[in-house]
Amino acid sequence: MADPQDTFRLEPREVARAFGAASHSYDAAAMLQRDVRSELLSRAYALQLTPRVVLDLGAGTGDAAVQLKRRFRGAEVIAADISRQMLELSRRRSHWWRPIRCVEADARALPFETASIDLLFTNLMLQWVDPPDVALAEMRRVLRPGGVLLASSFGPETLQELRAAWSAVDDGVHVNRFVDVHDLGGALQRAGFIEPVLDVDRHVHHYADVRALMGELKSIGAHNVNAGRSRALTGKARFAKLQSAYEQQRVAAGLPATWQVVYAVAWAPAHGSGEDAEGSAIRGETRIGIDAMRVKLGLRR
Repeated sequence: MADPQDTFRLEPREVARAFGAASHSYDAAAMLQRDVRSELLSRAYALQLTPRVVLDLGAGTGDAAVQLKRRFRGAEVIAADISRQMLELSRRRSHWWRPIRCVEADARALPFETASIDLLFTNLMLQWVDPPDVALAEMRRVLRPGGVLLASSFGPETLQELRAAWSAVDDGVHVNRFVDVHDLGGALQRAGFIEPVLDVDRHVHHYADVRALMGELKSIGAHNVNAGRSRALTGKARFAKLQSAYEQQRVAAGLPATWQVVYAVAWAPAHGSGEDAEGSAIRGETRIGIDAMRVKLGLRR
C-alpha cells in the first residue's frame, strides 16, 4: 500500500514548469501575493538592518528583489528561483546602477556558501517545498551568525472551500497540503533558528464562479503538482459536479476562497551565543498580533 504522505509529495520539476508557464501572467494576477510581499517587506524594514548580502529566495519576477535593493543600496541583492523563466524577468529588472544578481536555485540545495547571507527574504515559497524542513535547514546554513530570516507561507485553511467542493466529487488530491503555524515553528526550531516570531493573517477573496478562481490559480502558477494528483483531464461531468458543490458555499459577494498566511521572523544564533536548536530562546511557536510583533522586532534594533 502506498504511503498516504506520498500523495501530497511535491515534484520540483513540475513546480518549476508550472511557474515558468505562468511567468508572463503572474504579476497581473498575483494581487494577494503583492499584498503579502508588502507586509513582509514592512517587517524587514522595521528591523533597521544594514545587511551586506540579501537573498530573495523564490524571487519570482523580481519585484521584492528590486524593492530590497532600493532599500539596502549598499548590499548585494540576490534573486533566486527554481524557474528559469521567472528569473529571466528578474534579470530584466536589474540595472547597472541598481544591479540584482539572479541565480537559478532549488531551495532544498542552495548554491551559496555557508554563513554568507545576512538577510534571507522568502515570500510564499515554502509551501512549494516538500518537506519545508529541508529548505529551512539550507536557509539556516547560508545565514551568517545573527542573520535574519523573514518568511511567509500559506496555512492549512488556504483554499478550504475548493478542497471541500472537490471532496464531493472524488477522493483525489486537488489542493496542496499547507503547513500550519505550529508545524512551521517546530520546523524552524529543528533547523536551528532562535527567537522566532510567528503570526497568522486571513484573506477571503470572492469570485464570480469556479472558472474565475481556477483561471487565477493558473495565472499565478498555482497548479496541483502533488504526486497523488489525477493525470486525467477534468471532464464536463466532473467539473459540473465541482461547480454544483462549490455553489452551495456562495455568499452575496460571490464564491469565497480563503487564503491563510503564516508570517515568520527568526534569527540565526550569533557567534558565542550558546544558543542552538536544543537550547535556544525559542519559546515554542510564539503567536502574537502584528502590532505586538512590531514592538518585539523593535527590541532588536
